Amino acid sequence: MIIWINGAFGAGKTQTAIALRHRLPNAFIYDPEEAGFYIRKLIPKSMQKLDFQEHELWRSIVYEHLAYIAANTEDVIIVPMTITDPTYYKEIIGNLRMEGHQTYHLVLTASEDTLLLRLAKRGNKQISWAVQQIPRCVQGLSNPIFENKLVTDNMSIAEVVEAIGRQTGLHLQKDHRSWWKAYWPRLTSRWR
Repeated sequence: MIIWINGAFGAGKTQTAIALRHRLPNAFIYDPEEAGFYIRKLIPKSMQKLDFQEHELWRSIVYEHLAYIAANTEDVIIVPMTITDPTYYKEIIGNLRMEGHQTYHLVLTASEDTLLLRLAKRGNKQISWAVQQIPRCVQGLSNPIFENKLVTDNMSIAEVVEAIGRQTGLHLQKDHRSWWKAYWPRLTSRWR
């Protein structure tokens, strides 16, 4: 199973993915951003686009890579990634489903005020790229193609993970990390 966790910057995708991985016995986090970094590093500046998702190559790599992993493992693949373009959604998630890979997609939503507050706690200033993307993300994710919306304004990460477990039918185990190890990923995301 592939679980794609979508949402605007500050919605809690990465923290949810990490917490979910610790609640599933066989789970793997796949970060499509790494494919974007790969493309940026290995193509000339004259070919680069402002957003690596605009590269057809990025969408192809992510789709092919996820299809390959899903075909060769029983592990749950968790994908924390913002995707707001319906065409890109169809090229990746739609094609994975058409190929028969069980792919669950959900959007973590929150008000713009909540997103701004969460990003500020991570050290993002008003001029940061992530903050500048909030209106685009909120508008794009309002498209009905982006199904399974979960409003997270007043939810903890643990509550979001529980909701995902209920919606996907996955049996979640107890998170055996100490409070410090569970909190550490949140702290390190603030430093980044």
